[in-house]
Amino acid sequence: MPPELGEGVRQAAARQGTSVSTWLTEAAADKLRNELLGAALDQWEAEDGPFTQAELDEAASRVGLAPRSDVA
Repeated sequence: MPPELGEGVRQAAARQGTSVSTWLTEAAADKLRNELLGAALDQWEAEDGPFTQAELDEAASRVGLAPRSDVA
């Protein structure tokens, strides 16, 4: 692990009041969940067609994100 990345991880763990091991475990779990979600969404689109911008905006709103403004 590059030293600057290791330092960032140590600082992030300290801010959360947790160990580096716990922080890394949670980060790995988040990454795996994201990959599984991405695969599930890809499968959904393969079966039902691409999500519309309205569907994406609705999903963003439901999770507390602003709709993307950089889409054509």
